[in-house]
Amino acid sequence: MNAHIRIATSQDIDALLNITKACAKHMTEKGIFQWNENYPNREAFAHDITRNELYVLLEANEIMGCVVISTLMDEEYKTVDWITPNGANIYIHRLAVHPKAQGKGYAQFLMQFAENYAIENNYSSIRLDTFSKNPRNQKFYELRGYKKLEDIYFPKQSVYPFHCYERIL
Repeated sequence: MNAHIRIATSQDIDALLNITKACAKHMTEKGIFQWNENYPNREAFAHDITRNELYVLLEANEIMGCVVISTLMDEEYKTVDWITPNGANIYIHRLAVHPKAQGKGYAQFLMQFAENYAIENNYSSIRLDTFSKNPRNQKFYELRGYKKLEDIYFPKQSVYPFHCYERIL
């Protein structure tokens, strides 16, 4: 793999929206209604960039994927009974790889980057959520050592829950 990861800039947003729209279409075709016209969106990516928390994966100078590595706990996460105390945790959001580039290990590469970032910066755990109707994603995280906790809901995205996961470092 000849890919590399860098911090995103505002010039990357259009490419990232194209990727997440392609991912949404790809998932919808498989009956997984995880992402829609409300999410992910330009405002979310712009906010991530402002906070220097959005990273892009490039292969031959083309953006193929992204991940958000955030220290900000979303409101929906505040009711979750996490394994570790709140404070020294990072949150993974908007992990995406363009469907044309899936199956090449890019999602693993992005997660390894995030996990290394967390370890190098002395975080105690990594927290994330994934859609309850996306068994492939659940298996992806479970094989990486993430423990499934309770469910949360994002009403603008789905009537179905999202499973929260945490991995202690």
